[in-house]
Amino acid sequence: MNAARLTNHMAQNASTVRALVQGLTDAQAHVRPNPDSWSVVEVLCHLLDEEREDFRVRIDYALNHPGETAPRIAPGTWVEERRYNEQDPYQVLEGFLRQRELSLAWLRSLADADWEATYPAPWGPIRAGDLAHAWLAHDILHLRQLVELRWHHLTSEAAPYDVQYAGPWQESAAEE
Repeated sequence: MNAARLTNHMAQNASTVRALVQGLTDAQAHVRPNPDSWSVVEVLCHLLDEEREDFRVRIDYALNHPGETAPRIAPGTWVEERRYNEQDPYQVLEGFLRQRELSLAWLRSLADADWEATYPAPWGPIRAGDLAHAWLAHDILHLRQLVELRWHHLTSEAAPYDVQYAGPWQESAAEE
């Protein structure tokens, strides 16, 4: 477990989230490209809630509360319950960035952490190190989502012009 490398990547991801959101209008941040997708502000709200209620909490439970279960979360239902799409995107972004700084400071303070310590997940024990790397992977999944939303905004606003000269848009480069 290379905690320094992990936290460096997490800090870079936070900067990338900021860069992907900056410059969007309020209207753009609230657009859902289709009924099954999220808007930019919904992604930001999800990242904020995950930052303060999921990964950091569960790693803390794995490291400091062996065998205990952390408070229940319901990220899938929070989008509607917490009215994510009604939030101010820039306030949510700042909240996420503040929480990420707290998370990074906390992770950096875990010099002697036992990354093999486990958390009792519903499907079986998961190590603190697994949770830490899943946190980073979660960032990347939502960075991809934010890039896809930016693509949607660009292609929608470019009309009557076409962006085809840039090359074909692929849903996921990993699927090629």
